[in-house]
Order: sequence, then structure tokens, then C-alpha cells
Amino acid sequence: MRKTPGERPTTTAAAAPATPAVRFAAATKSYGPVRAVDGVDFTLGPGTTTALLGRNGAGKSTTIGLLLGLDDPDSGSVRLFGTTPAEAVRAGRVGAMLQDGRPIPRVTVREMVTFVSRTYPSPMPVDEALDLAGIKEFGNRRADRLSGGQIQRVRFAVALVGNPELIVLDEPTAALDVEARRALWDSMRRYAARGNTVLFSTHYLAEADENADRILVVDRGRIVADGSSEALKRRAGGNLVSFDLAGRPTEGLSRLPGVTEVEIRGDRARLRTDDSDATVVALAGLDAVRGLEVTQATLEDAFLRLTDPAATSTDNTIGTTGTTGTDAALVKETV
Repeated sequence: MRKTPGERPTTTAAAAPATPAVRFAAATKSYGPVRAVDGVDFTLGPGTTTALLGRNGAGKSTTIGLLLGLDDPDSGSVRLFGTTPAEAVRAGRVGAMLQDGRPIPRVTVREMVTFVSRTYPSPMPVDEALDLAGIKEFGNRRADRLSGGQIQRVRFAVALVGNPELIVLDEPTAALDVEARRALWDSMRRYAARGNTVLFSTHYLAEADENADRILVVDRGRIVADGSSEALKRRAGGNLVSFDLAGRPTEGLSRLPGVTEVEIRGDRARLRTDDSDATVVALAGLDAVRGLEVTQATLEDAFLRLTDPAATSTDNTIGTTGTTGTDAALVKETV
């Protein structure tokens, strides 16, 4: 039976388990002496939203290039829906929103998105793609006369219009203001809710925290953490207890109950603890503790610890760090 545009194949309750949308198996890729991707293993199931985080040069772009079939791994394998990336792309199962590329001169937004839709076997209606991307009102405007943020949303519409089962977004909210970012993430959540798989890279950790079901942290070509945002925060060391020293000596702070790390910035102490209640009770026994504050470890805390060049662990655990010399007013002690 012929499918109508945008229609998905139906399955029965007795159907076999869905094939993973993405599967990396010991994938490696080198450029000269640089191992950009070093034995990467991960699997993404259908209907999930995953953030790919890493510092500049960590291997994110190379990983995305392998996933999209823009390059081949030196060893290992990359499969999308059980086939090669090139085959999945040709079948219209993959959409991508990359940072590169300029709009075609003297072409309207609708004309551009319509042209792209005709290259896919079962595209969604153009109006639906424009609406999902939040640019329906720009349909008749020339794409090369839009603002940077509006062009970014045009790229999103182009990625959506093929009705792909997997969409890959490289820094999707770059150049967007706060309101436009919220609108774009709302569109992505609605698209994922249809059962599609979303993989995005971002430098905005708050976006990963709020929008990803799962986070992969890449460092030096390897996956150094894989889990939910909450799981990564817990692994970062629980809560943070900070207070003003007011000239008080720092000796003995590392021996307080629950404390795993002591950081001194100027006249303020910051204690990482896996038992903040016990730490606070012990601090209450000290005279005149001022400015006491207890906060949860953030995703930024977890990310910085996972990608610390001084970390000693490379097997998906958080390593310990010693004293750093990056700030003369900072003293850091790991228990």
C-alpha cells in the first residue's frame, strides 16, 4: 500500500523490538597523529532526546560527521537503523541541522524548504515544517534577508521537512535570543514526542539539562560519561556547602563529615559533600559561620570535573583532581 506524505509505517504489538536508531561500536577516527574519535560505543533508541557535550576539540564534530556518513570510521562501525549512515540518509530517515551553510540568494523560505522536501520519499507538508520551526510567517520572505536567528530556524525547518526518524542538530540555538531558543526547544520536544530520535550538541549546558533525556560527555575522543542529567550531577559529588571564612583558618575543613573536596576562593570556602546535612551540622559547631549556602551540584560542575585535564580516570568515572594553579586566589584540596 502506498504511503501518504509524512505517514510512518505501522507496527503490531507482536512486532520485534525496534532496531536502534544509532549504534556506534568501537568507532575510531584519526587525522594524522590526532585520534579525534577513540573507540566510541553508544546506542540510541527510537524516541529519545540525547545531548552530546564536550569542549572544543573533544571529538563532537567528528562523531557527528561519522554519524551522518560525511566520513567513515578507521575501525569499528556506525549504523543507523541497522544500515550504513549513507543508506539511512538516502532513504530519508535522517535530517541534519549543521552550523555551516548560507541561504540561497533571491529564494523565499517556502521555496527553499519546498525544494528540499522534494528530495525525500515521504516528506511532511511544507506548512507543517514551517509551523514546527516557528517561521510560518516568514514563508514568503527571502531567506537571505532574514536575521541570523531567523536563518537558524529556517535550517531547522529544512532538517524537519523530510520527516526524518532521526534528526541531528549541531549547536541548534546559536545566534538565537532567549525567546527564540525557547520556541525552538518547544518545537524539538514536540517532534521527539512523535517517536523521533533527536541528537544535539550544544555549549549551553542549561539546554542539555532541561531538554535531554540522556547526556553523552565526550572528552579527548572518548565517551567519559553517559546518563541522565541528574545522574551526572550526583556523580559530580552531591551538594555544595559554601560560607564566608571571615579570617578563620581552613585547617580541618577537609575532615568535616561528608566533605570530599575543599575549594577556597579568596575569603569564601566551598565544600563539596556527599552528606550536606552532616556537613552543615558540623559547621554549626564553629563560631559565627556567615553566609552559609547549600546548593545542588550543577551540570556545569559535573561537566568541568568530567573533562578536567588533570582527571585520572578514563573509564566513565569522575577522576580526582589536585591543587590547581589557574587562579592565584584559588586553593583546591581533594579528600
